Amino acid sequence: MTRAFRQVDVFTTEPLLGNPVAVVHGADGMSDEEMQRFARWTNLSETTFLLEPTDPAADYRLRIFTTETELPFAGHPTLGSAHAWLEAGGVPQGERLVQECGVGLVELRRDGGRLAFAAPDLLRSGPVDEALAVQIAAGLGIARDRILDLAWADNGPGWVGVRLASAEEVLALTPDPSRLGEKVGVIGPHPDGAECAVEVRAFCPDEPAMVEDPVTGSLNASLAQWLTTTGVLPASYVAAQGTAIGRRGRIHVDTGDDGTIWVGGDTLTTIQGTVTL
Repeated sequence: MTRAFRQVDVFTTEPLLGNPVAVVHGADGMSDEEMQRFARWTNLSETTFLLEPTDPAADYRLRIFTTETELPFAGHPTLGSAHAWLEAGGVPQGERLVQECGVGLVELRRDGGRLAFAAPDLLRSGPVDEALAVQIAAGLGIARDRILDLAWADNGPGWVGVRLASAEEVLALTPDPSRLGEKVGVIGPHPDGAECAVEVRAFCPDEPAMVEDPVTGSLNASLAQWLTTTGVLPASYVAAQGTAIGRRGRIHVDTGDDGTIWVGGDTLTTIQGTVTL
């Protein structure tokens, strides 16, 4: 069957400098196996499938697959798929878009030309046991005392957040992801007055096709939930990610008056056509 297809670059205003997501439209009727097979074939960090919603409050339903498994939520696929749905003529029921996915309903808003999603609740938070902390430090190739703080920051993919003293230290990392044991997101501050407040890197030992993720919405959402509530980061800021691997991702984080954390980024379609699945 022929279906509409888009590949969308997320968290960038310039083609090929963000994080791409493959989006299949009208995926109703596809089996889990067919979706997983196509996601493995695209060899991207995530491939998504747009379907009719089962919840009347939702505008569309989204299924998100890595090359190995299905995820209940992921950030850049959420933004890229919303972009694709709107570009294909989707009209939301209300002022905001509502996406149905594995974690439930996720709201998105449009800030001019930029899309932003409301960070879902963390599924796991709190301290990391010391044995895992030591393992992560070794996997990152640094001494344990270089880590200022670390915590579970899992909103679906399984992130452990790691805080270092500077963006320079984050960019200097030469990790061995096979030794990390968990998906790890590392963050460190840029000097005052820099274009971006922080530098972020994401390492995924369980994804052979993507050892380092270029730009990661779910991770930036969970890092913001962890570090804005503790006062380490301001309520609103811009994060850089992908620098170490030749990308130029920019993640816009904003905390609403009600405490909701919105994670936004620019999106653009780089490939459009059809696929036979």
